[in-house]
Amino acid sequence: MVSIKLLPDEKDLLEKVGKHSVLIGIILTILGVVGIIFPFLTSLATVAFVAWFMLFGGIVAGFLTAKSNPKDWLGWLKSFLLIGTAILILFDPFTGIQALGLLFAIYFLMDAFASFALGSNMKPMSGWWFWILNGVLSVILAIIFITSWNSFMRKLGL
Repeated sequence: MVSIKLLPDEKDLLEKVGKHSVLIGIILTILGVVGIIFPFLTSLATVAFVAWFMLFGGIVAGFLTAKSNPKDWLGWLKSFLLIGTAILILFDPFTGIQALGLLFAIYFLMDAFASFALGSNMKPMSGWWFWILNGVLSVILAIIFITSWNSFMRKLGL
């Protein structure tokens, strides 16, 4: 068993945050159950959330580029790409759902690879199998996203 020794300041922080982490866990569990029951609505809400953050990020990036170095074409490119992608997703959310589904599948495959590598490197230590389990669950989630993405594309006729 791995034990972590906390510093005195960290103990106080853990006591303050510990109460709220249970509440956040309950809220996230409820949101997860709602996401399982209503996957399409949850997908639309997630895509809208991401699109608005991208739009805000693009505006902030453009503002900072204008203030710091107006001749920095990479800063302007970043701003225009963020704003353009956000507008595209807001006006055509199905494109955003497709893109996010594919990105999640890629993320979970990469996470599985990293978890398997970390678990195999930690094998003599206790708890190494948690990383292998995480890798297996990540592969399962990637497969779910890939199959769902394919069925979603077929429903749209693409």
